[in-house]
Amino acid sequence: MAKILIVDDDTMLVNALGQVLASMGHSTDGAATLAEGLEMARGNGYELVILDVRLPDGNGLEALPRFREGPGAPEVIILTGVGDPDGAELAIRSGAWSYITKPPTMNNIRLPVERAVEYRRNKDNNQHKPLVDHGVLGESSAIRACLRKAAQAAGCDAAVLITGDTGTGKELVARAIHDNSHRKAGSFVVVDCAALPENLVESMLFGHEKGSFTGADRRSQGLVLQADGGTLFLDEVGELPLGMQRAFLRVLQDHRFRPVGGSREVSSDFRLLAATNKDLEQRVPQGLFREDLLFRIRGLSIILPPLVEREDDVQLLAGHFLARFCGSLGIVPKGMSKDFLDALRRYGWPGNVRELMGAMEHALASAEGEPNLLSRHLPTNIRVAVARAGLGDVAQPQTPAWSIGRGEFPSLQDFRDSHLADLERFYLEELMRTVGWKMAQAIDLSGLSRARLYALLKKYGVSRPRRPLNPGVRRAKGGLG
Repeated sequence: MAKILIVDDDTMLVNALGQVLASMGHSTDGAATLAEGLEMARGNGYELVILDVRLPDGNGLEALPRFREGPGAPEVIILTGVGDPDGAELAIRSGAWSYITKPPTMNNIRLPVERAVEYRRNKDNNQHKPLVDHGVLGESSAIRACLRKAAQAAGCDAAVLITGDTGTGKELVARAIHDNSHRKAGSFVVVDCAALPENLVESMLFGHEKGSFTGADRRSQGLVLQADGGTLFLDEVGELPLGMQRAFLRVLQDHRFRPVGGSREVSSDFRLLAATNKDLEQRVPQGLFREDLLFRIRGLSIILPPLVEREDDVQLLAGHFLARFCGSLGIVPKGMSKDFLDALRRYGWPGNVRELMGAMEHALASAEGEPNLLSRHLPTNIRVAVARAGLGDVAQPQTPAWSIGRGEFPSLQDFRDSHLADLERFYLEELMRTVGWKMAQAIDLSGLSRARLYALLKKYGVSRPRRPLNPGVRRAKGGLG
């Protein structure tokens, strides 16, 4: 028997659904609001939550991560009265088990519930060992979820695709997976696909025989063979030359290849990890990345959150970097003043953890003999951005220099670079209004990946305007016949 929470303001539906679930052997509780549902989920150890989208006090999709991050991390099935493909995608990307339109019938609710409960039981019985000595700092729910996925990846040999903005720590997570896997005694070989010379890429990956080309004065085994028994990490895999993608696909399938100028094939038993800050799904129709290769490298997926979505981790990371730099210089550890910490929290960190590390190094150098870091010790561009953001608290922001009416939409990165990070919500609202909530067009205009755009829309509460119901039509009640 599973404990299931139904969060929906339709009392008749909650009762009917409860009867169906009881006939399946489960116990159910009902909540009519998000606040009530979240409060009940905090202390009752539910294994499954069935969650409506439109509730009197909020949007179920936006609250979905809060249910998933609560005690027991229950699975979530989303119920909605409107079939919305974008909403379905957002639900799944946010961790929902499935997405069902109202009114649900016994047939379309029974199977998802059974599968979700079965999955939950199997997961509880086969918990992955947590990562040890992984070096990934953070206590936020977003980074904890990534570490759980990394632990899952460390326990198997499947290919892993790690995605995230520049500076989020993709290589650090890849090393953590390797160091916690059964291949940890083997080599961790890094291939920077963006830095591979096109005329030497095949030789660098697969090796070459002596005399196979001009300058080949000795035999080279290549990076793929160096990873034999260990892990091959393809950093910025989206930049792998198109001509090499087909050749590398065969290597992934057979783990065999022929060095340049060689007469025989050699084998390499490696585990593949890959990382990118590009949206590979978007690059496939553009002819920049092979779809079959994408399927092969994406056995498991880990999406690293940007630092702006890890607000609780900023002070922790800043303190870590400060202690490291003070230790390396052999100086007395410095403190961080309130105004310094406030500036760190208010800044948008487009360069993520890497930018924060650089800012802490700059601040320490600027502080010289002072015992505490002050906001004036931060880099000038950060101080300017924070000052601009502060003006938004007391005055209306100035109209941006670009005109939406003329279609001059900048990329989000350009928008941030102009130190107007406090207007991100405005940007997203105007973007979605301009494109009429056509996600493909919004992605093209903003330069964001689909996952990142959805995350920002959720973060700022930017949602599609509700369509008024036809006065002569009432929402169906029940429907579980």
